[in-house]
Amino acid sequence: MDDSRPIFRQLAEQIENQIIDGSLVEGAQVPSINEFAAFHRINPATALKGITLLVEAGVLYKRRGIGMFVADGARAALIAERRQTFHVEFIRPLLAEARALGMSADELADLIRKDTTP
Repeated sequence: MDDSRPIFRQLAEQIENQIIDGSLVEGAQVPSINEFAAFHRINPATALKGITLLVEAGVLYKRRGIGMFVADGARAALIAERRQTFHVEFIRPLLAEARALGMSADELADLIRKDTTP
């Protein structure tokens, strides 16, 4: 866990990442609040707050008496959301820095291609 951000948000992000990378598939049961709290050595109320974020977002759903599960369509929704924020969080700052350095779009594209070529 990272001290610069709220733990409940980090927990929610960790679960989102597991859904996106496929280690938690749609319909799969997620660990209980108490399991998350014990594993991360955090207060169960903090774990609950992170899980609640995902329930409110429709990523997880509760089956009374059974536990929390990954909702159908959660992976696609998370990917769509991350793609949308990717532009704002990464592309805009990248373009601003490239402009400040006097780089052309072609130079920037060449750098990207160079880093993605095996």
